Amino acid sequence: MRATELRDMSEAELREHIAAARQELFGLRFQHATGELDNTAGLSKAKREIARALTIAREREIETNG
Repeated sequence: MRATELRDMSEAELREHIAAARQELFGLRFQHATGELDNTAGLSKAKREIARALTIAREREIETNG
């Protein structure tokens, strides 16, 4: 998901997206540990997705407090 799409989300939607992305990363890590994961590039993509969403959340936090 692009950063512009994340910025268009409401606060609750963004939190829900972060939780879902973390759950997906957990599943990918579990598959990797058990040897079931064929495409390990998904791990990096999932990590980037979480980082992108957390960055948007932090920007919003700074904007409201700063």
